[in-house]
Amino acid sequence: MTAALPDHIEAASPHVMNTYGRLPIALSHGQGCRVWDVNGKSYLDALGGIAVNTVGHNHPQLVAALRDQIGKIIHSSNYYHVPLQETLAAKLVELSGLENVFFCSTGLEANEAALKLARKFGHDKGIERPEIVVYEKAFHGRSIATLSATGNPKVQAGFGPLVEGFIRVPINDINELKAATEGNPNVVAVFFEAIQGEGGIHSMTDDYLRQARALCDERDWLLMIDEVQCGMGRTGKWFAHQWSGIKPDVMPLAKGLGSGVPVGAVVAGPRAAHIFAPGNHGTTFGGNPLAMRAGVETIRIMEEDGLLENAVTVGNHLRAALTRELGDLPGFREIRGRGLMLGIELTKPCGALVTQAAENGLLISVTADTVIRMVPSLIMTTAEADEVVAILCPLVRQLLQEGV
Repeated sequence: MTAALPDHIEAASPHVMNTYGRLPIALSHGQGCRVWDVNGKSYLDALGGIAVNTVGHNHPQLVAALRDQIGKIIHSSNYYHVPLQETLAAKLVELSGLENVFFCSTGLEANEAALKLARKFGHDKGIERPEIVVYEKAFHGRSIATLSATGNPKVQAGFGPLVEGFIRVPINDINELKAATEGNPNVVAVFFEAIQGEGGIHSMTDDYLRQARALCDERDWLLMIDEVQCGMGRTGKWFAHQWSGIKPDVMPLAKGLGSGVPVGAVVAGPRAAHIFAPGNHGTTFGGNPLAMRAGVETIRIMEEDGLLENAVTVGNHLRAALTRELGDLPGFREIRGRGLMLGIELTKPCGALVTQAAENGLLISVTADTVIRMVPSLIMTTAEADEVVAILCPLVRQLLQEGV
């Protein structure tokens, strides 16, 4: 006889290093914007794997392409040419208007490569100790270098000494940028997220982007824009900075580029495209055929299904509905972001909403303590957006009324 399965499976990972404050949920499978846990409970996914599952879960065309690629070759190493690297790189060059691409596996690696590019750019100009401008509330990763560029003392605590060579300024103030760098011959680059994700969904204004571009041109600095979370169609443009009409010199990408398969990339314009030479940088897993196939297929689906336009339509619908339901509540501050990258800022910590929303069948996150973050798959419909509002808004209302 076969032993009966338990009625409820506990989500636990006792042999996994304890680096995450996990919910007691283990996901089993997904379809579109919905996922199911191992106990059969369904959730509407408004987090999208933290801006990763661009075309949703179990997209039939993506699944078929990946199955096909697995049957051919998964990994070969960068000792050899990988034709799919050129296919994906050519597409990213076309979409960005830049020149060439380095492939890696994660956003952290992409940002690390950008920092190395900036330092090499400086050394090539004879600058012994290059310095890079970074921003308050920024988040670029958890390696020692990207952690040092990050503007969050909480995640930096316990990991000093941090890497030197960073100048920190507030966002959207060109005068602060000029003042912080005035007379400093060691500055080589300005590095920021077009929309800060972990920092609380704070956007660089279009005017500021244009001002920063002009200043970098004037002073021969690299403009490096981290599009790891806000890129790949999330705002309704391929890359969030494109709303301002500018081009960066260096653009790290990851997250949504592979729809769940780990893909990172650094896209470089003419001033940065030839800084690296053989031996200056590299990767084992980056650019492997499976990851490249995921990137190629993700972009193809996005184009064929009009997902950039959908991000604008559904994002505007969701923002309007949230504003209508929450806008008059004491304790509601504002909604920030663009397209399907939205943050609802409250006047009090709201981390408890993550668990409460999950209990009610909705996956979200909270960042910067008081900001509800939603970065769902770009296939989300207006009906699903309405469902997000119907589940989330009563919970927010209840939270804000507690202690009043």
